[in-house]
Amino acid sequence: MQGIHDFIPTDIKAAYINLLLQVGFDTIDFGSFVSPKAIPQLQDTAEVLKKLDLSNTKSKLLAIIANYRGAEDAIKHEEITYLGYPFSISETFQLRNTNSTIADAFDTVKRMKELCAANGKELLVYLSMGFGNPYGDEWNSELVLDWGKKLVNEGIHSIALADTIGIANPTQITKLYTLLSQKLPDAKIGIHLHSTLNTWKEKIAAAYQSGCKHFDTALKGYGGCPMATDELTGNIATENAITYLQSQNEHLGLNLDKLQEAMEYSEKVF
Repeated sequence: MQGIHDFIPTDIKAAYINLLLQVGFDTIDFGSFVSPKAIPQLQDTAEVLKKLDLSNTKSKLLAIIANYRGAEDAIKHEEITYLGYPFSISETFQLRNTNSTIADAFDTVKRMKELCAANGKELLVYLSMGFGNPYGDEWNSELVLDWGKKLVNEGIHSIALADTIGIANPTQITKLYTLLSQKLPDAKIGIHLHSTLNTWKEKIAAAYQSGCKHFDTALKGYGGCPMATDELTGNIATENAITYLQSQNEHLGLNLDKLQEAMEYSEKVF
């Protein structure tokens, strides 16, 4: 929702997320505690949270944060399990996305980890621009691994390898995911891919066949990162990921009727 200009009413956001909560996903990324000036669409996250029905769901809630102040706001809500922070290994993108240098951002990560630990939350860190960047900043697989090691050394075990602008190819996904999962055995490594309509399957397949069991997706592939480029590359469509995983005989335990209901309701959102 973050890149949509026209404000989506709070009740519609909540109704949509309430449908998703009934599908049976592991985690729902439901909102962000970020500056209203930077992302005005998500200024009502706390109000949305109040309207969510968590009485009959196994799904956990994740909120995105962009700085320590956002973390302080998020930890006040006991319903939230995960705080997700986009840590970029591209200096240019870190400045664009959170208005801080990589060094400052890593200091923030350490402080947020302590805050989460003290308040019963888990910090999930996205390795943004994990497959390269359009700015000419340094990138290689060893650099990604090095930052992954630093995160694990700080006690952060939930990491998402993020292809922020959709440039990863299957060979690269296989190589990088395999490298991180082998070298960081104590970490739970997920993958956050962006894709065009004709490349999603090969990307999902490469990650899955490399052992990935944690995929970030969005219904119908909506979204992208408004801080990354002017031309958005969408998220991986949830329904496409489900179709692929079912073809691999994965039992997902999802309520597909509720999924269809959420898909239909998404027309009111997007």
